[in-house]
Amino acid sequence: MAEGQDRAPSVAHADVRELRGPLLVVGGAEGVGWDEFAEIDSPDGAVRHGLVLEVRGDLATLQVLEPTDGLALGGLEVRFGGQPLHIPVGRGWLGRACNGRGAPLDSGPPVGGSLVRPINGWPLNPIHREPPQEPVVTGISAVDALMTVVKGQKLPIFSVPGLAHLDLATQIAAQATASGSSFLVVFAAMGMTHADIAFVRDRLEERSSASELVLFLNAADDPVIERILTPRIALTVAEHLAYEEGVDVLVIMSDMTSYAEAVREVAAARGEIPARRGYPGYLYSDLASIYERCGRVRGREGSVTIMPVLTMPAGDITHPVPDLTGYITEGQIVLSADVAARGIYPPVDVLSSLSRLMRSGVGEGRTRKDHLHVSAQALSALARARQTAELAELVGTAAMSETDQSYLAYREMLEKELLNQGRSEARKINDTLNRVWRALGSLPRRELNMIPQALVEQYLPEEGELP
Repeated sequence: MAEGQDRAPSVAHADVRELRGPLLVVGGAEGVGWDEFAEIDSPDGAVRHGLVLEVRGDLATLQVLEPTDGLALGGLEVRFGGQPLHIPVGRGWLGRACNGRGAPLDSGPPVGGSLVRPINGWPLNPIHREPPQEPVVTGISAVDALMTVVKGQKLPIFSVPGLAHLDLATQIAAQATASGSSFLVVFAAMGMTHADIAFVRDRLEERSSASELVLFLNAADDPVIERILTPRIALTVAEHLAYEEGVDVLVIMSDMTSYAEAVREVAAARGEIPARRGYPGYLYSDLASIYERCGRVRGREGSVTIMPVLTMPAGDITHPVPDLTGYITEGQIVLSADVAARGIYPPVDVLSSLSRLMRSGVGEGRTRKDHLHVSAQALSALARARQTAELAELVGTAAMSETDQSYLAYREMLEKELLNQGRSEARKINDTLNRVWRALGSLPRRELNMIPQALVEQYLPEEGELP
């Protein structure tokens, strides 16, 4: 992204002492700083780009952003830019599909602009943060009803390889909405196969054509350092749109496990001492530097909401990436192979999922006045239905009480009417909540003890019909 620099690099350094995979060691680099952007000239005239990873005395270690095939020590010159990597920001990104460094993949011209910003952004002062308090409606009933996303929240999706997490991520990106004058989506893909990238572009073509979407697509065979830059570039674009142009922006990042593996690979190349499962000890702060770039700023209209997607190796939720993500974020949406095996899409394990900020984003004037009550009742009933189903496997359904059998019917109805949904189906919030009421209608009224009676009288369907 040399076009993103607001002044050209200068002073060529020809003392290149080592070339080790994607790493380049330059001598005589006094005054060079960490994270500084550089250009690398090769004898064939090609220009590559790099970032300074480490400075020791007059030695600077760079990570080359492009492939280093064909490079040799002789004839290389490095020109340092004197500043970190910057990119242009603005609405010129809307409707564009780019690689992980922001270079066009759609045959269009490079994205330019008069304003540039450093890709590492600026930390938000907690004093200037506004609490999240308005919903982002994803159109996915399981999410909107039971674990509502709130503007400015960071809510990850935990999955395992083989589940439909990419389907869910792209469906949310395609159909999410929020109240307000403008809502945009930034989708950052990391370490994806070319087939998955083609799927993402095809699935989100309509929103991209409407100039409501920015795509950053890092392929699995792209340089590792690009994967580390991708979420930061995406968030830099989102921050400008949100905090300087007053837009509500949803940033979806998939797959953060691929990102963390790239961090581990770079750390190993630098010879750093590994910590838990080979990841560097600073993985927590590294992830936090990404996740904490969301929120709302006092006195400004826009917001940045982050939904990172990550796959848990072997389904292990205690793996460092989901474990550390859980400490930083405000809840999680967990996808389950057991739910998927029952033919339910999206395969959300409702009782393992939660949104800690949901209470701030639902209710009268935001979604509907019955939302919080009916959600609590639905989850409570589902927990009992799961226990009842386990008991029924031991003693048989015929031995269960009439009330217990109604909970089994409730679970079946909830999965059929609410949790199972078409991959291109976008549901309104009223439709979603009415579906919860319909499922609750299979229970005796006396079991609806978490909902005020006035709401039961108003919303509970008669004879199984929606209100």
